[in-house]
Order: sequence, then C-alpha cells, then structure tokens
Amino acid sequence: MDSNVFKGKWKQIKGETQKQWGKLTNDDMDVIDGEREKLIGKIQERYGYEKARAEKEYHEWSSSYDSKTTV
Repeated sequence: MDSNVFKGKWKQIKGETQKQWGKLTNDDMDVIDGEREKLIGKIQERYGYEKARAEKEYHEWSSSYDSKTTV
C-alpha cells in the first residue's frame, strides 16, 4: 500500500491494523497516526522482530488488505 494512501485511509484501517497485530495498543495507534514507518517500528518493538521481518509482515498484510478493498 502506498504510504500516501495508508496515511489517508488510516482512520478506516486502524481497527484492521490492531486486529492483525493485537499487541499494538490504542496509544501505539495514536503515535503511528497513519505513518507506515512508525507502524513498522511499533511492530518491531512490540513483537521483538528485526526490521526486515516487520517490513515483510507489513507488506504481506497491506497486499492482502489491498486485494480485499479499494484502499
């Protein structure tokens, strides 16, 4: 998902993001505020992943999300 699209649709996809990564808190969601890099960083922090793994999970999820919606 393009970072501009991600930012623009953040309020709509925030809940789906939290479902995907349940360890992310509401405060994390506020900090992320539609910034893809912040989301990847929070995934790393909460799950103890290396950056490459967090990016891979994000890209797999966003590709899947793109195919399900018109985001």
